[in-house]
Amino acid sequence: MTHDHDLELRPTAAQTEAALNPPPGRNGGDLVVETLSGLGATTVFGLPGQHALGMFDALRRSDLRYIGLRVENNAGFAADAYGRITGEAAPLLLSTGPGALTSLAALQEARAASAPVLAISSQIPTPGLGGGRHGYLHELPDQAASFRGVVKSVHTVRTQSQIPSAVAAAWKSALTAPHGPVWVEIPQDVLLAETQLPVVTAVDATPDELPPRPELTAVAADLLSKAARPAIIAGGGVVRADASGKLRRLAEVLRAPVVTTPGGKGAFPWKHELSLQSWIEDRHTTGFLEEADVLLVVGSGLGELSSNYHTFKPRGRVIQIEADLGKLESNHPALGIHADARLALQALLETVPERTDASAPERVRAVLKKVADRIAAQELTLEQDVLASVRKALPAGSPSFWDMTILAYWAWSAFDAKGPNRLHSAQGAGGLGYGFPAALGAAAADPTTPVLAVSGDGGALYSVAELATARQYDLNVTWLIVDDGGYGILREYMTDAFGQATATELTRPDYVALAESFGVPGVLTSPGTLETDLAKALSQPGPSVVVLPAVLRMFAPTHLDG
Repeated sequence: MTHDHDLELRPTAAQTEAALNPPPGRNGGDLVVETLSGLGATTVFGLPGQHALGMFDALRRSDLRYIGLRVENNAGFAADAYGRITGEAAPLLLSTGPGALTSLAALQEARAASAPVLAISSQIPTPGLGGGRHGYLHELPDQAASFRGVVKSVHTVRTQSQIPSAVAAAWKSALTAPHGPVWVEIPQDVLLAETQLPVVTAVDATPDELPPRPELTAVAADLLSKAARPAIIAGGGVVRADASGKLRRLAEVLRAPVVTTPGGKGAFPWKHELSLQSWIEDRHTTGFLEEADVLLVVGSGLGELSSNYHTFKPRGRVIQIEADLGKLESNHPALGIHADARLALQALLETVPERTDASAPERVRAVLKKVADRIAAQELTLEQDVLASVRKALPAGSPSFWDMTILAYWAWSAFDAKGPNRLHSAQGAGGLGYGFPAALGAAAADPTTPVLAVSGDGGALYSVAELATARQYDLNVTWLIVDDGGYGILREYMTDAFGQATATELTRPDYVALAESFGVPGVLTSPGTLETDLAKALSQPGPSVVVLPAVLRMFAPTHLDG
């Protein structure tokens, strides 16, 4: 008996001919790029190195677009942003040893933020593997061991025939919820050796779905339907699952106020009558959430930044929907539902009856007024004006990428992202240098939309080499550098803790002249002209730099209140 799927497995005459007579001049690197193309990749990021040259040589025989950065860590940040914007696994090509290790901080951020990055590194030649000390250039006793605690999965290749399956397995891992960075490593000799294997064509690596268990969503629906004061915390999992529409419908059905975490910015409309916005780093907001009798947490582990530095203590019943199994009930007892946010919210929408609560909008307005009054009492007009100027200058549909800098900390709480997947920062792992190279990756993903990067002068010094990348590929990124002469937030932390700051002051370049030396237009602005100068830079194609000399302050924390 012949089955339909048996016929599908039979190659056509043309496929057979191509397999028996593959084109000459191909190597192991071709198997890598052919597999990436077969999986649907169109753009790769990276930096060449001696052991990885087989992959980079193969790029010229492929249709893949290559964006080469100047530092591996920055290439990782660019791939991270490309993955966040497109939802695709962003390939990152790296060399062995120092090149690979330099990407670790970027991969840590991608893991913390669940960004799909497919890192493919070379390895020392096969005879040197196994932990012996052979003295190969870039040699490590166990290179993969350096990545196992950082990435989602590690895939090791030792022969050319393993390449397509290993890359496909890594791709599937990166895109199965929770998304994350994955690691593939291939020895130099395997990449360089000529191959007679057939050209890799279509590759099936469909990610696994993560639906909720129906008995758990039934219990959750029952709890929510009986709640007198339900509330919702929306995290980055809502954004990554493209579930903001379902979140809004559920909130409206439940009449439940919603607060978004720093990673969940834009998951719920900022000016909606049920929106508590993003002021989770505020005792008025966390106090309101603590009073909820049923608290639905979607796509968040309620970590440090999402719990007002672990001072948030919910008193009601908690329902937690989370794709990362390790985050379920990691901070608070809950009805834990291990699921993709979109699928779980859909299940709840199908079973939760509509509630009526005319008081919910008024209770939301009361909380927001308390927050506004608290900030207004601190004389932070400069900071609020600067943030408002950035919001007015940035087109509504443009994404922004924020380094670890005081203005970004303000943005986590006070910036209207105007939609999901439009505000991104390094708040996952908290490393410096994310903003500008990440923005370059976003611009590569969508060349038609201007992208904003925001850095302090300390973070900017991690990324200045990428001005060359921005110019070389004519990427549509405007880089706002807030220059306060040092590591501003650390200066503030140390002064508060010790009475004075140490090691926070920086000698820095003339950033406008530096940008212009790369052929990138630069302008020196002021708080009064920031909106105009930034809007003009964003309206012009290609890269640009806007420098704002300003010493900004943070709003007073509430997690230290007794």
